[in-house]
Amino acid sequence: MAYSGESEPLRTFSELVSYFQSGEKSRERWRIGAEHEKFAFRLTDLTRPAYEGPDGIQAMLKGLMRFGWQGVYEGETLIALSRNGASVSLEPGGQFELSGAPLETVHDICDETGQHLEEVRAVASELGLGFVGTGFSPLWTRGETPVMPKGRYKIMRSYMPKVGNLGLDMMLRTCTVQANLDYSSEADMVQKFRVSLALQPIATALFANSPFTEGKPNGFVSARANVWTDTDPDRTGMLDFVFEDGFGYERYAQYALDVPMYFVHRDDYIDASGQDFKAFMKGELPAYMGHRPTMDDWADHLTTLFPEVRLKKYLEMRGADAGPWSRLCALPALWGGLFYDQTALDAAWDLVKGWTTDEHNRLRGMAARTGLRGDIAGRPVKDWAMDVLNIAKQGLKNRNKLSGGFIDETGYLGELFEIADSGLTPADRLLEKFHGPWQGDIRRLYAEEAY
Repeated sequence: MAYSGESEPLRTFSELVSYFQSGEKSRERWRIGAEHEKFAFRLTDLTRPAYEGPDGIQAMLKGLMRFGWQGVYEGETLIALSRNGASVSLEPGGQFELSGAPLETVHDICDETGQHLEEVRAVASELGLGFVGTGFSPLWTRGETPVMPKGRYKIMRSYMPKVGNLGLDMMLRTCTVQANLDYSSEADMVQKFRVSLALQPIATALFANSPFTEGKPNGFVSARANVWTDTDPDRTGMLDFVFEDGFGYERYAQYALDVPMYFVHRDDYIDASGQDFKAFMKGELPAYMGHRPTMDDWADHLTTLFPEVRLKKYLEMRGADAGPWSRLCALPALWGGLFYDQTALDAAWDLVKGWTTDEHNRLRGMAARTGLRGDIAGRPVKDWAMDVLNIAKQGLKNRNKLSGGFIDETGYLGELFEIADSGLTPADRLLEKFHGPWQGDIRRLYAEEAY
């Protein structure tokens, strides 16, 4: 039976593939979506607030509604806000996320991000809260981290320890910044997927900003990136098959189909953790016997995959630590410059097409531990990073998207050029402060790095 609506049951593999095909957009319709997460903390003692209470995450969400945000509820529980194509949501440990609207330029993204942070600051100051952007919670243990009341998170918390050692840390103690970009065809998607997957560790190194765990250096520049190496091997990683001949929508759909499920969402969340979406397609899912999935179920399932680059109806760049306001604008500029000018995209592919599978995976590990230090494919990582930035800069110049002041988007890359030129990641700079003027007091981070 052909797919004809969100509520129609899916019966064929081709219907799953059609989901990705439906994301194709002509060049003039390409947009960039930016997302970022941040940790809330109490100004008095730096603890992370729970959901409930006068200074809790729920109070933050309700406070933001004065700015025209509409509430999104799970039963009677306020779990998110929406406004003009953007949303504010809570992650499992209370991390506060802005998922921005798909916008035409990085100027627009930066305006949206700045407005959001101003609104957050206004409400947080009334509640005695602050926010900080780092890739990993700098101070608090997993047990000291509150858990948010969202149905899917309960299922994930139960399942995660069965398949990896750091999945709960991923849920409760990490923050990221992400960029989402469009594709025009299957061939365009394949080229962009390959380029971005190869270069994701370079982005990890440039944005590495999580060198502390429970108040002490943890041996990584991106503890967030390291967490993903031991979360769940079924749904994470560098996806070596993306670089194989014949890769396309069907191969990604097969990969997704083979990943064990978490849940089925109806009025409530049905625990289907570890069960097989292929059985669901046959009406034989043990947790929901006799029912077949809809396209909404397939879309939900795709959100439970966590590779370094994720395909939905667009491509998600997932390799960067959260950081200060300036770097929140830099990530969409980086990927927009690489993706939305064909000359730049071709140059980026020429840069990385000779890398081997071993080099992809070795660079991923190096990026988490040593950042821009070390060599890959016979050259220093920092030199590769500088090449990538130069290509992205030229791509942004060619895009020629100007602000009201007739300035192009290249300025948003400035901080990344400084990082690559120095060879020192943001995490390295934080460690210098920790061992120097902070004298080992991690609490200084909350004072100096807060939004």
